[in-house]
Amino acid sequence: MNLAPSRLYLASVAGSSPSDCEGVCARDIEFQPDRRSCKSQFNWKLFQSLSSPNMGKKSRVKTQKSGTGATAVVSPKEMMNLISELLQKCSSAAPSPGKEWEEYIQIRSLVEKIRKKQKGLSVVFDGTREDCFPELMAWAAKSGASCEGFEISNFAEEGYGLKASRDIKADELFLWIPRKMLMTVESAKNSVLGPLYSQDRILQAMGNVTLAFHLLCERANPASFWLPYIKTLPSEYDTPLYYEEEEVQLLQSTQAIQDIFSQYKNTARQYAYFYKVIQTHPNASKLPLKDAFTFDDYRWAVSSVMTRQNQIPTEDGSRVTLALIPLWDMCNHTNGLITTGYNLEDDRCECVALQDYKENEQIYIFYGTRSNAEFVIHNGFFYEDNAHDRVKIKLGVSKSERLYAMKAEVLARAGIPSSSIFALHCSEPPISAQLLAFLRVFCMTEEELKDYLVGDHAINKIFTLGNTEFPVSWENEIKLWTFLETRAALLLKTYKTTSEEDRLLLEKPDLSFHSCVAVKLRLAEKEILERAVSSGRAKRQHFQKQLEEGAPLPRYEESNISLLENSDSDSKLPIILRKLEETEEAAEEEEQEEEAAEQDRDLSMARALAEVQAGEGPEQALLNGDGKALDTTKPEPQQAGDNAENGEGDKPENSEGCKLENGKGDEMENGDSAPHDDDQSAKRTGDEAKDDGN
Repeated sequence: MNLAPSRLYLASVAGSSPSDCEGVCARDIEFQPDRRSCKSQFNWKLFQSLSSPNMGKKSRVKTQKSGTGATAVVSPKEMMNLISELLQKCSSAAPSPGKEWEEYIQIRSLVEKIRKKQKGLSVVFDGTREDCFPELMAWAAKSGASCEGFEISNFAEEGYGLKASRDIKADELFLWIPRKMLMTVESAKNSVLGPLYSQDRILQAMGNVTLAFHLLCERANPASFWLPYIKTLPSEYDTPLYYEEEEVQLLQSTQAIQDIFSQYKNTARQYAYFYKVIQTHPNASKLPLKDAFTFDDYRWAVSSVMTRQNQIPTEDGSRVTLALIPLWDMCNHTNGLITTGYNLEDDRCECVALQDYKENEQIYIFYGTRSNAEFVIHNGFFYEDNAHDRVKIKLGVSKSERLYAMKAEVLARAGIPSSSIFALHCSEPPISAQLLAFLRVFCMTEEELKDYLVGDHAINKIFTLGNTEFPVSWENEIKLWTFLETRAALLLKTYKTTSEEDRLLLEKPDLSFHSCVAVKLRLAEKEILERAVSSGRAKRQHFQKQLEEGAPLPRYEESNISLLENSDSDSKLPIILRKLEETEEAAEEEEQEEEAAEQDRDLSMARALAEVQAGEGPEQALLNGDGKALDTTKPEPQQAGDNAENGEGDKPENSEGCKLENGKGDEMENGDSAPHDDDQSAKRTGDEAKDDGN
C-alpha cells in the first residue's frame, strides 16, 4: 500500500496477562490486547504486538460511596489487614510443580473476600455504552479525527465494531486519530498521576500499569478530556480475570493455564501493593482513588489496557510509548495484514482498509499473528479461523548426552539454540524449517554429525538442514518423524478429556460463554497435536518405504542452495532458515527475552514489596532520599508483548515503516507481557455485546 514515508507501521503491544512486566498492545498496531490492524508493532523491532482487545461491556462510571450500595461498612484497619494478607500471599515464592491450582484458589479466596467487602464502592456510569457513542463521535470530530465513511454498530456475537456507511476501497485511508486524543504514558505523567509517577519505580517500569491508573483517575474526573471515550469502554471484559473458578478449571492441562495463573496472581499483587501506596504515600493524597479503589476497578483498568494498548512513537520519533487509541480500538479482528501505522509528519495514527468494504459491511483490522491461547488470555476471545494458531513445544539437547557438544556445535552453526521453544502449527506441514533442522540434528548419529562439522563442504551442508529436499539420511528422517509423532501423542495424553468429549460438551445449550471459549481452546490445541501425530506417522511411513526400496538419497550440490551474497563461511545463513515464519521466530526470541525481562521486573517488584512490608509507609520503598525514583530495572525494547520501562523503548533503527500491530493485546499481565509465538470464535475480536442495555 502507498503510505507516506513518514508513516510508521506499528505492531501492537499485545495484550499479555497482567504481570509485573509490561504488556504491550492490544491490537496490531498492538498492549498485548485488542487485536486489530491498528494496534500494531512498529516495523522497528521495538514495536511489537500486545494482545488484541476483546471489548466487553464497560461500566457507566459513577462512584458509589459506602451506604449507596455497599453491603457493609468496613473499617480501614480491617481492609488493610486483608490487603496485607493478599500482598504477602502473592509475594511468596512460586509454588512447587502441581501446586499451582492450590495457590490460585487461595489467592482467589482472598480476592473474593475483599471484593465482597468493597461491593457498591466501584465507579459506575449511568446509561449504556450505546448511549455514549454519539458523544464519542462528536468528541472525535471536534478533536480532528476522521468520522466519515463509518459508524459504530452492534454485530451480534462479535459485539460492537465499525460499519462502513459507504463503499471503501482496499488500501484507502479511512480512519485517522490525532495524538491529542490518545491516552499515553506521557499524558499520564502530565496528569494528576504525575507526582506519584515521579517517585514510584513500579509505575516508571511498567507503562501499562501507568496507563491503567491514568484511565482510573480520568474516569473519576467529571471534567476529563477523555471522558467521552472512557464512557464507551466495556464495563466488563472476557479475559480470564473475569472467569469463574469452574470456568478456569476447564483450562487445566492447556498451555494457557500457567499464564492465566500468573496473570491473576500478578494482578492481585499489584492491586494490593498500590492500595497501600494510595493510602499512605503523600504524593497519592490528591488522587481521586483514595476513597474508592476496589479490586474490580483495577481489574477493569488492567483489562482495558491489556486489550487495547499499542505502542506509538513519541512526538520526536526517538522512542516508543504506550497508548490507548479511541475509536480505532472499536475495530474487530480478522486474518490479514497490519494496516495501521503512525504518521509522524501529521502526528496521528492512520488506518487503511484491509480489503474492499461495501456499504453496511463490518470493517476489520488484523491484530497480529497470535495464537488462540494468546487471544484468550490477553483479548478475551477465541478466533475460529485463526491461520496462525499453534501449540508451543519445548525441546532441547540434554547436556548429559555423549554427543551433546557435537550437536550443539552443528545447531550453533545453523543459528539454532540447543534448547528452545518451538511451535507445532495448525497448517501442513506442522513444523517450520527451523524445527525441522533442530530435529534432524537432534536425531543424528556421530558419523552424521561429523559430516556437518568436518570437511570442505561441511559448512555449506549446514544450509540444507531446514530444507525438506535434502534429508540427512532415510534413517534420520524416520527417527525425527517418529520422535515428533511420539512427543505429540504424549502431549495429547496430558489432557483430561478427549476431542470427542469436548465436541459433545460444546453442544450443550447452557454452556456459559467463558466455558465455551475454554473448551474451544483446549479442543484447538488437541486438534493441532492430533494433526502433528498424523503428519508424523505419514512421514515416517513414507521414509520407511524409501529405505526399504533402496531409493537413492538426494545429493547436495552447492549449486542447489542459495547463499547470502558477500558472506564468509562463518556468517552465511541458509535462505531456507531465514524464511522462517516471522511469528514463530519472534515468538521464540520474545520467550527468551521475556524470561530475562521477567526476572528483572520480579526483582524490582520484590524489592519494592519488601520495602513496603518492612516500613510503615510505601514512601520508604519508593523514595531514594533525594526524591528520585529507585528504578533498578533496565529498559527493554518493546516487543510483541513486552513494554519497555517507563512505557518507552529505544530508538528504532528505522524511523520509517513502523507498524501498529493491533495490540496482542499482549495481555497486560499487569506488568508482564506474554510471549508471542507465530502469530479466535464465538466472540468478536474486540467488543462483545453484553446484557447491559447495549
